[in-house]
Amino acid sequence: MSIPTQIVIQRDRQKPIINQHPWIFSGAISQIKGDPQPGEIVTVVGEKGEFLARGYWNEKSQIQVRILTWHDEPIDDAWWHNALQNAVQRRVLNPKGGTRLINAENDFLPGLVVDHYAGFLVLQALTLGIDIQKDKLTDMLMNIVEPRGIFERSDVDVRNKEGLKLVTGVLHGEEPPELIAIEEGDRHFYVDVRNGHKTGFYLDQAENRALSVDYLDADSPRLLNLFSYTGGFGTWQSAYEGHVVNVDASHDALELAEKQIELNRETVHSNYTADYIQADVFDFLRDQVTENEQYDLIVCDPPKFAQNAGQIERAARGYKDLNLNSFKLVKPGGYLMTFSCSGGVSPDLFQKIVFGALADSGRQAQIVRHLTAAEDHPVALTFPEGAYLKGLLLRVY
Repeated sequence: MSIPTQIVIQRDRQKPIINQHPWIFSGAISQIKGDPQPGEIVTVVGEKGEFLARGYWNEKSQIQVRILTWHDEPIDDAWWHNALQNAVQRRVLNPKGGTRLINAENDFLPGLVVDHYAGFLVLQALTLGIDIQKDKLTDMLMNIVEPRGIFERSDVDVRNKEGLKLVTGVLHGEEPPELIAIEEGDRHFYVDVRNGHKTGFYLDQAENRALSVDYLDADSPRLLNLFSYTGGFGTWQSAYEGHVVNVDASHDALELAEKQIELNRETVHSNYTADYIQADVFDFLRDQVTENEQYDLIVCDPPKFAQNAGQIERAARGYKDLNLNSFKLVKPGGYLMTFSCSGGVSPDLFQKIVFGALADSGRQAQIVRHLTAAEDHPVALTFPEGAYLKGLLLRVY
């Protein structure tokens, strides 16, 4: 009978595990008892052999153990099924909408992301441990959710750190159409699950998109939608009078943004107009300042600037530049809705960066709201890294 592998943790590195943080880095490990294979379930113990946790192993990753449970219980098929079912049952699932069903560590399933789009699931296996379990998890999800099909988008760079190749394709059931139409409130959106960012759409911004129209109370307001991707914020304004300028570096994204208006044509206001501008956002903003343009609301939702701690300083310079020029373009009494999705940039640091931009702009501003990801993107209280999306809604004078 083989003895289960035990990962022994240094005495002074046990506190995060006891406090239920799901990551164990290589530097915390004092001894490995056994010969764990990649993706194998291992038991984490203290130096006296006391049980601490159980998770899966990957020697190639800086995070060598990702914890699945802090209870002395078997990680078997029943455990996986219950974990998936619990995550899904915590959501309010609109059959025609888009919903994050499983949010990795924040749903106590590290490395697994599953999104639902109008009857189809899109799965990301971000770690070796999940990749090994992928086929089994797919079968379980087919049973729990009963989707038309499950499509894999495991094509994110983090897999390289796990020693994995990038993979996309059908895992089970029907192949999704080229574009999936979903509902979000009373708006409709096309989602490209094959080629779009993340799993095809920024589901985490759903509540902020709906919120944005509450702050477009000027007569024929002007909205500047920076890093617009497929036009989510602009499409929400389409039921109202006004003009939207969508700016993005991707021609394909802007083409899809135009199609969103066609999809919502029955509710598009007769006095709604929009521009779709392919440009570098930094350069575009500088030109707009030179031309003395003004907007009632600016939404600035850039991609992740800091992939790791070493990139935070450069990211801070980028965020400051964007916000400095955005402040200059907001009409007095107008609003700036500004975001960072860089996990290494804390909410406190982001607010300090935006404050620095405000000080240099010569304007004044009030924080109206602190913004976060939508409710279907919960954050485990023991995993602050899960709060990657942070934003500020600012009234500018």
